[in-house]
Amino acid sequence: MRAESGAEAAARNPAAAPSSKGRVLVIDDEPHIREALEMLLNLDGYAVELAQNAAQGMAALERSNYDLVLLDLMMPDRSGMDVLREVRERDRETPIFMVTAYGSIESAVEALKLGANDYVTKPWDNDKLLIEIERMISKRRLESENTHLRRALKQRYSFPNIIGKSERMLRLLDLVAQVAPSRSTILITGETGTGKELIAQAIHQHSPRSKHMFVAVHSASISPELLESTLFGHVRGAFTTALYTKKGYFEVADKGTIFFDEIGTIAPETQAKLLRVIQEREFTPLGSNEVMKVDVRILAATNADLRRLVEDGRFGEDLYYRLNVINLALPPLRERKEDVPLLVGHFFNKYCRENEKFLDEQRRST
Repeated sequence: MRAESGAEAAARNPAAAPSSKGRVLVIDDEPHIREALEMLLNLDGYAVELAQNAAQGMAALERSNYDLVLLDLMMPDRSGMDVLREVRERDRETPIFMVTAYGSIESAVEALKLGANDYVTKPWDNDKLLIEIERMISKRRLESENTHLRRALKQRYSFPNIIGKSERMLRLLDLVAQVAPSRSTILITGETGTGKELIAQAIHQHSPRSKHMFVAVHSASISPELLESTLFGHVRGAFTTALYTKKGYFEVADKGTIFFDEIGTIAPETQAKLLRVIQEREFTPLGSNEVMKVDVRILAATNADLRRLVEDGRFGEDLYYRLNVINLALPPLRERKEDVPLLVGHFFNKYCRENEKFLDEQRRST
């Protein structure tokens, strides 16, 4: 006897018609269990396929893809544990719920260790079961969407560290792809946490300078006295603590890209020297008379209104216009809410991997 498809079930029961909620495979040797699960899932909008033993179940998995599998732990021809083990050897993604009696909870827990996502005890609570199935399918679809989106973005833009599918992010990435190959200075504006440095790195990685250094200067965290030495370097004896000659960031970044985060915090004296680098492509290390030529692309970012700082006399107008040749405005997350689930999934998986925390699906869903 072959497995009954969702289409066949729909033919004899209109309520069983397949829908977009998902396809579920039920593998169980007890007819009343199969029928009960089929009716429950059909009424909730799922397409259901039934298999009355392990062999039928494996055959169904060979020929079709499912959003979720309900697998009986104990069957006469083969244990559900063996089926689970074989399925997981070739498919780590399809969610599998083990169906078990109260007396075999220990086996169900063991199944979780082998890769099952959850277990269902007989008799089950219909509402709770439907909630868990929907939650699991939604979670897997989100993960799959995230994976496909990252792959699509990589193929289209090769920006693997940038997550987003919203229209505003796609327009931004289109613009990034257009301006990355140029030599122009770029001003990246946006609130704290919008990913300004990620965008700067993406620009560098997709520019002709990508094989050379990308140097990030976190301007707000460096004192004005130290910033000039950090940027332009110094010779031995340039100041009291200058015990040796040191290269500055501009020399280190030659042929590459230098990125100024929070450019609006730079002191006026340093702004003038930065303007000289942009205009003349040269600088002088502290304590030296030697003029050094440099070929570097400058990217800058700010969460402040630089135009207002110019009007207030706190930021040089010439420097502002030199930096703002191209402006990239990054939207805050509240203006691209459709990207939130993708980001949540990305960071959850990232930190689980980094901390070697592998949670069972019930805890992950929570």
